[in-house]
Amino acid sequence: MEISGIISAVVIGIIIGVLGRLVVPGRQRIGILWTIVVGIVAALIGSAIAAGFGIGDTKGVDWGEWLIQIVLAALGVAGLDRIKGRR
Repeated sequence: MEISGIISAVVIGIIIGVLGRLVVPGRQRIGILWTIVVGIVAALIGSAIAAGFGIGDTKGVDWGEWLIQIVLAALGVAGLDRIKGRR
């Protein structure tokens, strides 16, 4: 993976993490760094899932891929918030 691919993955991960956090209702007890990490992981896994379904590379905006990534980020943020809340 080239440096431009890594940088774009981080930027997309930040966007996905923030969008996923906005989808989850209420206040989350996780920091921005955890949000970014969750977003990056959700973006990578979501891209793989979208590619598996054949919707990963379409002409124009990949709305299906974005939706999968945001849902995964929301689940990740909510799950991490629950784990942090128990401590």
